[in-house]
Amino acid sequence: MKTWRFHTPDGVADILPDDCARKRDIEAGVRGMFRSRGFREIQTPGIEFYDVYAAGDGFVPQENLFKFFDSEGRILCMRYDGTVPAARCALTTLKDEPLPLRLCYIGDMYRYNESGGGRQSEFTQAGAEILGSSAPEADAEILGTAITATREAGIRDLQVSIGQVGFFQGLCREWGLDGEVEAMLPALIDSKQLVAIEDLCRSRNLPDNVRKALLQMPSLQGTYDVLDRLEPLAGNPASQAALDNLRSILSLLEDDGLLDCVSVDMGMLQDLHYYSGAIFKGFTYGIGYPLFGGGRYDHVAPAFGGVVSATGFSLGVNMVMTALRRQGDLPQAVVSDLLVGYASGARREAVRILEECRGQGMRAELDCCGEGREGLAAQATRRGIFAAWFVNTDGAREILPLPADRGE
Repeated sequence: MKTWRFHTPDGVADILPDDCARKRDIEAGVRGMFRSRGFREIQTPGIEFYDVYAAGDGFVPQENLFKFFDSEGRILCMRYDGTVPAARCALTTLKDEPLPLRLCYIGDMYRYNESGGGRQSEFTQAGAEILGSSAPEADAEILGTAITATREAGIRDLQVSIGQVGFFQGLCREWGLDGEVEAMLPALIDSKQLVAIEDLCRSRNLPDNVRKALLQMPSLQGTYDVLDRLEPLAGNPASQAALDNLRSILSLLEDDGLLDCVSVDMGMLQDLHYYSGAIFKGFTYGIGYPLFGGGRYDHVAPAFGGVVSATGFSLGVNMVMTALRRQGDLPQAVVSDLLVGYASGARREAVRILEECRGQGMRAELDCCGEGREGLAAQATRRGIFAAWFVNTDGAREILPLPADRGE
């Protein structure tokens, strides 16, 4: 019988010291950036009631939740994402706070059956939400924050796709598509399956103008020019409002100097029961999944007894680290600057020296092996520590010689 105590479950992994230090540095940089933009951090529980995610039409696929029971038989689940709990918190505990609310979080999320291809069942997300504003300025602020957070994390080459679910929904109502066809189309358009779209149009005898429009949506890439080309299709108020909304967001991003990495993709149609307006994803080379995603989710608030406009995003911290590693941009591992050993009776002076060095911002360690000068130098060399000092009995410090290529 196999002994599992030596292993971790599928989809989770130990994060070892070097990567853990890098990950914490990324989180610290993103957290500081959130704070500088006026976002206030919250921490929601790692365990939620299943009802939090099952509200409405179900915000997430229930088969992707880690579910279990409490002692009273109620269904609980591990936190799937940060947005839905943030909305719950905003509409309950923070319901009397003045709007708009600018909230952020950094925490671990858990998803069942989603590991593989660089993804894990346990991973860290950093995200920000603005609740209480339906203006395009809020959408632009959230997308700008997402771009800035990703760059703060070290990603240089970033491409962002932005769409607007209202455009497609308006067309479906204008064309009078039946519910089954309307439900089938988003997945086909989102995955750019042009042949399947063509086949569906023919099998359902959809008019030629509808077929051409559906084939055009996932094929166009650009910014203002894409909106201009889609203008003739917007023969209804909802679709026209969606294009106007995107124009406003693009203009605001241009003001912020962030339009260079953004392109319009009206074929991006995932999670229509969740998103209600502008949506976006951020990508980089060397990795097959989005680094971040988000958008407007005005439909979520009613599930928690309120009516409030909301928009937000989440950034996958582990995914950022995977991308940086594959791109060769992962920061060097952090090692200690100094290792201090001491002779018998000199420990107090060694500690004083250490505190002095730490006060100057150095990473300084006190030797805990007691191996003497030779052992101290060997340990520093083996571990790649930059310098080793030995404090003699009389309190004098001795700088030990170390090889120039130590730790390599």
